[in-house]
Amino acid sequence: MMKETCRRFGALLLALALSLSLSVPALAAETEGAPKTLAETAKEAASAAMTYGGATQLAWAVWQDGEILASGREGGTREDPGAGHLAGLAAWSAGSNDLYGVGSVSKIYTTVAVMQLAEAGKLDLDQPVVKYLPNFKMADERYKDITVRMLLNHSSGLMGSSMGSAMLFDDASSTATDQLLERLAVQRLKADPGAYSVYCNDGFTLAQLVVEAVSGANFQDYLRAHILDPAGLEKTAFPDELVGTGRAVATYQGEDAQALPMDCLGVVGTGGIYATAEDLAAFGGALTGETLLKKASLEAMAAPEYARGLWPEEGPDALAYGLGWDNVEWYPFAQSGVTALVKGGDTQYYHAGLVVLPEHELAAAVLSSGGVSTYNEMAASRMLIEALKAKGVEVDETPLTLPEAKPAPMPQELTELSGYYASIYVFRIDVTKEGKLTLHYMNTPGMPDQTFTYYSDGSFRDESNTAALRLVKEDNGQTYLHQWTFTELPLLGGLPGSNYAAMKLPENPISPELQEHWDKILLETSVLPVSERYSSQVYLALGAAFALSAAQQEEETESVPGYAGSMAIVDENHARYVPQVPGNVGRDGNDMELWRDEKDILWIRYSNGMLSMEESAVPELSTGRDNAAACTIRPDGYARWYKIGDKAAGKTMTVQAPEDAGFWVYDAAGQVTASSVLWDQTSVQLPEDGLLVFAGDPGARFQLTFR
Repeated sequence: MMKETCRRFGALLLALALSLSLSVPALAAETEGAPKTLAETAKEAASAAMTYGGATQLAWAVWQDGEILASGREGGTREDPGAGHLAGLAAWSAGSNDLYGVGSVSKIYTTVAVMQLAEAGKLDLDQPVVKYLPNFKMADERYKDITVRMLLNHSSGLMGSSMGSAMLFDDASSTATDQLLERLAVQRLKADPGAYSVYCNDGFTLAQLVVEAVSGANFQDYLRAHILDPAGLEKTAFPDELVGTGRAVATYQGEDAQALPMDCLGVVGTGGIYATAEDLAAFGGALTGETLLKKASLEAMAAPEYARGLWPEEGPDALAYGLGWDNVEWYPFAQSGVTALVKGGDTQYYHAGLVVLPEHELAAAVLSSGGVSTYNEMAASRMLIEALKAKGVEVDETPLTLPEAKPAPMPQELTELSGYYASIYVFRIDVTKEGKLTLHYMNTPGMPDQTFTYYSDGSFRDESNTAALRLVKEDNGQTYLHQWTFTELPLLGGLPGSNYAAMKLPENPISPELQEHWDKILLETSVLPVSERYSSQVYLALGAAFALSAAQQEEETESVPGYAGSMAIVDENHARYVPQVPGNVGRDGNDMELWRDEKDILWIRYSNGMLSMEESAVPELSTGRDNAAACTIRPDGYARWYKIGDKAAGKTMTVQAPEDAGFWVYDAAGQVTASSVLWDQTSVQLPEDGLLVFAGDPGARFQLTFR
């Protein structure tokens, strides 16, 4: 039977959140011969980004001095006979499906809107959010200290992503945005406002609400009137304008050749905007002059906001937050005194990279169906490096190396820093008196231990002397695992990493019985989501999570004493998120609450609003009298799950469903075999030992017949 543990469900929710992906394995050999022209460079870089990320389709554009200097397309739709570059170009040239989701690059549009209102004197970045959103409240008095600036530089202290029912298929619902204040009202902060910058989606959805409150306009209407129209962005759109039009580029699940329904996000200001590569590049170009903002505002966006709080002293890194921007000191441009502003975006199926060189009036955008935003950013950078060459500006791309040092005797007090460290990952670090640091992955079964040797500069280095770790005691009293890396990717260039990977967990002594209670729930109890909208991408992603769970059932997963993952166990029913890690890996924390109802069914609520129930309590599907039955969504709106037992297995079920409702069917291996959402199905042969879920608005009634 399918298994989905609490831990894996939590990991799934994190994977579905918008993110800057930093996965950069070297996957290809370098092509000999340097490209001579921008077109050649762009094509090679775009192809490399596709190869590394496994993208299906990709579009790119370079903007210079008010016009598109060059643009192109790679890949094609899988359904087309002989699908590939030519088939894809034929579709694109017709202009019918040329829009990609830009994901978190949407945050730059939101930032520009906020800065415009600040220029107009309608808000102040350093005033509390509650001044503009009086209904914004939290179960933590510190929320009153969150300023508008902190929303834009990721330092609000909010847990991260309250994005239930935000990532949808072919559904422009704004439920996730509409419910944000309600969800935040029961949350606490994970850090003091302003303490450090860590990627936070909720901050930008709050910023969207601030824009609406201050301007008195609908957010999309504001963007169109004050950003899109003034910048001449005619091929930029929102989910409700695209559903059913076929203008969005096709997306796919894995190797499946059948396109998915449109990838929609119900948090527009956080990640819900769509654009062509040309329009996105032109938007970046508009931020090199004063079309949208005054120079002072543009400079404020490009300031090193990350430095206001806790951050590693060493650098550079793939992240260096400004206002909205992911990086305002982007390699390799910063090493040559060239300002480069970068923003990436990843939804579940679209990936985007925007790089802007304001001093040189240059911008490049790379968008893809499938892939990884980091590769797209690097490809855009290669295009801009070539464009700068044409202007006589050379960029120093000398690979970064670790400082000169040699193996040395280790101060014995460093052994005291052994212990458990956590972020989205959980490690056990063992430091021996012989100067060896071993990194053991607690929540990643199958990952081999890594051993590092102490060097004279205070770092621990790997055998190749290309990666280094440090254990750093910070001013906030916490100890952090710092990592330094530099990855070179043929045809894309280099990507430096200098960041805190985890924080040392404080000891949290609890009884063996309490630890056993939580371990059993986390490692043995299968749970299913009940609070997601019928069109949620979570239902499709569950198939992959089920398969992963089944593959890892025999692998041992370890727990930290006193903890449930990264959460400190408080009592039988509560656990609290602990790590305070800047950057990206400390994002999207959650507290967890457990309870059993009057029927002794276990329920799990995450602090971001996600709710799940134990799978063992799911009832068996009844075929009813005369092979007719019905399922009605109760007033609580929770999805209703059923096991497919012997009486229903093998029968063909026909479903008559109301609007704004749908069903999903899973086989014994956890794969989705039928869905009204994905494939407009109304009937399905039910698999043996499978699962079935109905979801919709309260009162939605499904009529079922069986034969």
